[in-house]
Amino acid sequence: MKYLLKTTVLCVIAVFLTVSCKSDFDSLVNQRLNENPLPDPPTANSGDADLSNYVAIGNSLTAGFMDGALYNDGQQNSIPAMLAAKFAQADAPANFSQPDINSPRGFNTAVPQNPVNGTVLGRFKLDTDIPGPSPTLGGDPIAPFTGDPSNLQNFGVPGIVVGQLLTPDTGNPASNAFNPFYARFASSAGTSTILGDAIATQPSFITLWIGSNDVLGYALSGASNPALLTSESDFDTQYNAVIGQLMNNTSANGIAVTIPPVTLNPFFRAVPYNAITLSSTEANDLNQAFAGLNAALDAVAANFPQHSQAEMDARKVSYQAGANPILANDPELDDLEDEFDQLEGAGAITSQQRAALVPYEQSRPLIQGELVTLSAGAVLGTPADPNNPQTTTIGVIIPLGLNSAAQGDEFYLTLAEQGLIQNRTTAFNTIIATAVAQSGGRFTLYDINSGLPGNPNTDIGVIADLFGFDGELGIRVDGVLLQPDFSPNGIFSTDGIHPNQRGNAILANEILDLIESTYNASFPDVDVLALPSVQLCAGDCLSQQSKITP
Repeated sequence: MKYLLKTTVLCVIAVFLTVSCKSDFDSLVNQRLNENPLPDPPTANSGDADLSNYVAIGNSLTAGFMDGALYNDGQQNSIPAMLAAKFAQADAPANFSQPDINSPRGFNTAVPQNPVNGTVLGRFKLDTDIPGPSPTLGGDPIAPFTGDPSNLQNFGVPGIVVGQLLTPDTGNPASNAFNPFYARFASSAGTSTILGDAIATQPSFITLWIGSNDVLGYALSGASNPALLTSESDFDTQYNAVIGQLMNNTSANGIAVTIPPVTLNPFFRAVPYNAITLSSTEANDLNQAFAGLNAALDAVAANFPQHSQAEMDARKVSYQAGANPILANDPELDDLEDEFDQLEGAGAITSQQRAALVPYEQSRPLIQGELVTLSAGAVLGTPADPNNPQTTTIGVIIPLGLNSAAQGDEFYLTLAEQGLIQNRTTAFNTIIATAVAQSGGRFTLYDINSGLPGNPNTDIGVIADLFGFDGELGIRVDGVLLQPDFSPNGIFSTDGIHPNQRGNAILANEILDLIESTYNASFPDVDVLALPSVQLCAGDCLSQQSKITP
């Protein structure tokens, strides 16, 4: 009985303490809430914008292409998909229809050969042992879209130029303009057009981001293929045709985006012009080996009036300890084949010495300011002749690109080539801005280049901020500094050209801000840091396979 009484008393005390503690806790919580009220959840409204049928038109930047491929994660986190998700928090439909690629790794369009030994290569990942990007194994061929093309809202097609929006040849396999990414979802491949398919959906609101590839393709070729650079007159005609058809055949308003400066991309910045690092011993040995070339160049200057000493000095090779310029073939240089032959005929050099000069008939070290393509990184430092690795190192002993299709020119951009690309980009952006200004308010311009040197808009924009024109390289998001590269804390994908998911989110927020200010709308931001940056190779990359060689 005493035990039972004691137990009962303890239970009563425990219950009293529990109730008392809970009451005190609740009181404390209520007090803290009163003193520090929780923020209201973000609200969204579309303002004056009609977002009932949002449609996106553009190229790879619109499609969600990244890491050298169109694959599930990139497509699902495309800029239009991010925008549509925020629109849906207002009064827009919840579903945004894209031509689903249905592939975790996609088909890598950036590698020279795909498939490799029967293996389809997918998206790039970052191999820290190289270090650099490597394609993944287990990709998929570009397959037809299995959904309903008439319901689509994202008409972003990787790789297209402005003119391909307008021609049915974009879906025609027999045409040079053919693009498999459009053919897979075209309403009538070979007959329909991308723009026509987009107009057929009768959009209420449009984002139009097109034109980058009209300069990017030329830049990616190292300016070796002039056919890839659209003329100003063609761009003017084609871009205004696009805007005109959208205005005449829909009642939609929208946002038009300018072309970013393509040569700022990591594709042209990851490999420096002076990527050759040597010890003092290596430099001395190489200088002895190149003494014959330098002497022959002096002889050319002394015996052939059409060649100045300054011209020949620019071709000489002289190494030092530390960083050195890449030795590259330059097809724009005068070919010294005849001059070297005449030196041999005059007895100034022996036949053996003449034979040794063959690789250097059009070679020179790169100079500061010239840009090297990311693709050059795969061959620099490798032997041109595997049987003689010590004497045929590419970029050091054998000129980079000596035996390539473009004779080296595809691996770098000269200062003059960069100037042409910049001038053409400026001209295209002027055409875009003019077309928008003449749209009667139907389109609003998002000038992605605001704040860059030479741009009339002085406010620091996202590109100017990212590339340090505000005094700090990188862009801060919620206190975190994100870099303009494809490092784990970068905002570019591993192809060095396209944004990764975080980069897409930053751009989506910029466009949301513009819509808000233009249409009295309000949307919550995309959470940039909640998205991944680059992914690392984990045994699934080509570079990690010993049995598969490209």
